[in-house]
Amino acid sequence: MEWLDHMNNAISYIEDHLDEKIDYTKVAQAACCSVYHFQRMFSYMASIPLSEYVRRRRMTLAAFELQNSEIKVIDLALKFGYDSPEAFTRAFQILHGVSPSTARKRGICIKAYPRISFQITIKGDSEMNYRIEQKEAFEVYGIERVFDTNDNIHLKEIPSFWSEMLHNGSYDKLAASTGIDSTHDNGLCHVNAICGYRHMDGTTFPYMLCTMKTEKSNTQGYTTVQVPAATWAIFTNEPHSIEEISAATQLLNSRVYTDWLPTSNYEKLDGYELEMYYEDKDENYYEEIWIRVVPKNI
Repeated sequence: MEWLDHMNNAISYIEDHLDEKIDYTKVAQAACCSVYHFQRMFSYMASIPLSEYVRRRRMTLAAFELQNSEIKVIDLALKFGYDSPEAFTRAFQILHGVSPSTARKRGICIKAYPRISFQITIKGDSEMNYRIEQKEAFEVYGIERVFDTNDNIHLKEIPSFWSEMLHNGSYDKLAASTGIDSTHDNGLCHVNAICGYRHMDGTTFPYMLCTMKTEKSNTQGYTTVQVPAATWAIFTNEPHSIEEISAATQLLNSRVYTDWLPTSNYEKLDGYELEMYYEDKDENYYEEIWIRVVPKNI
């Protein structure tokens, strides 16, 4: 399982550098992907943001040192990357519920957050609907914003971005730019989303509310993205209410990473992920997640 090996290699790099500044570019290189995609994969698979995992592991090791050495709190703070003993103490108390000085006393209970190791768990509790399609190159255009995966803040900010565009008229204006009056015959909404289409440093990534470019499109004032020809794995969820769109899309994304990728015969390519939104005849909604894939070398 090469994909899981890459993830565990990245964890090994993190564990070897907990007592110094972690270079997340090298972490991502160990996982054979971009920083952005590693952050996303990690949070979906571990159910915790990468930054929080690092904090918990550092505070676990710090507590062990406090109880088994005479190291000063200020030196321990510097060792684990904190600018001041006060910042270190706050982080320590969040995990352990006691101050570093209290943790040194005999009989004080502290918490241990173990190292993560990724492995396959065969659950089989619910099926996934997906198909593999070859598609020629195409273009999309729309409204771009840059988000950050650090602490998973993008999971809150992206729904807020959609809400903002809906309320200020930008969504309707983008839909009108297609030159098509209603939804597509198959229920596809005019405005969808694409992300990861441009490399950015660190934990940031571009995300765009977009629509497909056609001969009728008016792209003036919008950002245009060329999507190369590729093989796509396309995942579909079950119909749900409009209020559940955000949660349903995040759950579908999570299942792609935790249920499908580890056991499939495909590997995910970096970049270019699409979210496609549909409305059925009963006025329910469902989504598709598109990711670029290549067959594994088995």
